[in-house]
Amino acid sequence: MDHPRRSRWAVLRHLAAPALAVAVVATLPLSRPEQAQAAPEFQPGMSPASVSHGLPGGPTVKGQFLSYNDFHGAIDPPAGSGAVVNGVPAGGVEYLATYLKKLRAEAAKEGRKTLTVGAGDLIGATPLVSAAFHDEPTIELMNEVGLQISSVGNHEFDEGVDELIRLQRGGCHPTDGCQDGDGFRGAKFTYLAANTIDKKTGLPILPPIEIRYVDGVPIGFVGLTLEGTAGIVNPAGIKNVRFANEVETANKWGNILKLFGVKAQVLLVHQGGQQNVSDTVPVPGVSDCNNFSGPLVDIVKGLNPEFGVVVSGHTHRFYSCTLPNTKSTSVVTSAGTVGQLITDIDYSIDRRTGKFATITAKNVVVENGVPDGNGGWLKDAAGVFLKNPATVDAKAKKVADKYRTAVAPIANKVVGAITGDIVRTAGPNGESPLGDVIADAQLAYTQAQIAFMNPGGIRADFDAEASAGGEATGQVTYGEAFTVQPFNNLVVTQTFTGAQIKNVLEQQFVGFGGQTTQRILQVSAGLTYSWTSTAPAGAKVTGLALNGTPIDPAANYQVTTNDFLANGGDGFTNLTLGTGRTTAPGFDVDALIAHLGAGAPIAPGPANRITKLG
Repeated sequence: MDHPRRSRWAVLRHLAAPALAVAVVATLPLSRPEQAQAAPEFQPGMSPASVSHGLPGGPTVKGQFLSYNDFHGAIDPPAGSGAVVNGVPAGGVEYLATYLKKLRAEAAKEGRKTLTVGAGDLIGATPLVSAAFHDEPTIELMNEVGLQISSVGNHEFDEGVDELIRLQRGGCHPTDGCQDGDGFRGAKFTYLAANTIDKKTGLPILPPIEIRYVDGVPIGFVGLTLEGTAGIVNPAGIKNVRFANEVETANKWGNILKLFGVKAQVLLVHQGGQQNVSDTVPVPGVSDCNNFSGPLVDIVKGLNPEFGVVVSGHTHRFYSCTLPNTKSTSVVTSAGTVGQLITDIDYSIDRRTGKFATITAKNVVVENGVPDGNGGWLKDAAGVFLKNPATVDAKAKKVADKYRTAVAPIANKVVGAITGDIVRTAGPNGESPLGDVIADAQLAYTQAQIAFMNPGGIRADFDAEASAGGEATGQVTYGEAFTVQPFNNLVVTQTFTGAQIKNVLEQQFVGFGGQTTQRILQVSAGLTYSWTSTAPAGAKVTGLALNGTPIDPAANYQVTTNDFLANGGDGFTNLTLGTGRTTAPGFDVDALIAHLGAGAPIAPGPANRITKLG
């Protein structure tokens, strides 16, 4: 006869299998957490994460979680202003692999077993070396570096639900096949998608939970993306799914885990927060939690106390916090973005109760530079940080080099020139120099009257001195242009009345037309207007004009956007109301490349087309 406890664990293992797990709980109601008072926007006094739950002394199990998030296919070390984290050159997959191995080895010496986990956006918005192969290189490299479990993020849905499932399960791309010639076996790690629900079946599209054992003690993982995912990805690829509330979903599955005796739980959630500067901390450290704020505060506040660890993402910020949940405290972490940091979480679990006893967390910089011996880092003649060959992982480099070599002829082709750096950082008016350039590029591509660009679709700056392919200063390669606009969105032109254009601009602000997040569209040359933050919703925009002539509410205008916006992305439902929709040849990156190569080098946009009055 089987031992009763072993039988229970056997049942739990089967529950973790996606088909059985969702069958057990799909019909259970979501339990709403008790409503607590809203947390203040800032949480002063928080410190880097270290929690002791004060459980009775007794035998414990020791372990380690290594985590990262928002990798975004950053196979190559980041360049330009993004090359450093608080002054330290960092990133690149062959360096990420080295540091993961180093941290695992250190944990093993302390008798700790390591589990490596992620919090989504491993793929999507990726550079050409990954995107050209539908992000198969990133999945292959995540397999190589030893990732075991990850939540999905919003960018996992960039090419739609079916493509995400292919990346998990394997198989050649339905249109482009297996471009590298050696097949595609899919992710060895498990994507968790507890709150991504198929509208027809009512079940998660991928496993909601995963259970792992450390010296015989179970740890439960729940993975989910932000509830607002539908508003920030192309609607065409997610029309058959919905995204459920983060807290309700996490607690639902956490309760199931608890029912089967799993009381040490980890939430992998693609939603986050940020540290904020203060007079005493002008530059927060990578493991600090200075004046922390953001959506994650209220999510954690509503979680069951079994969720001792929350690994988060989405905001591309680094932090290591302790935040209150419903009855206790959770350690809450994020490792920034693009593989430049790894969160090292050490924990112990009380064998008697199965609960977390102690948890500590810190972020470790994935250094890739060569020290200069004086506390700094060596650079080449062009001012680019030298890379350290001594800390390269050979196996990861071999995989990465296969794709680098394959894509190099395309990536290194010079397509145009710029007069200097062109940045995506917006001013107080919400407008950026690079946003202007991209909107102008789309306007020139279609010969419309107005063009709008969503700021979230601009993924990198143009660095005039960057020279990945050996090109001269100011020259721009296809790979660099693709890194700025990596989504392969279509370029769409529609007819709108002046009144409809006014409504589109009003919908940039919370409270109008269902908008929940302020997003300032980047505008093409000739279009000008002012906005007032204190004005009521629907009346913030004034002085709307085209080439100095006031926009006529009754007149028709040709307006170009990408298809993400035209389909209502980022909450711009008013952009779905145009008529006479036409689609230009190629993609949005083709419009940018045509603009960059049209004549004289392109200068940064003036960023003065929009005026903020107050």
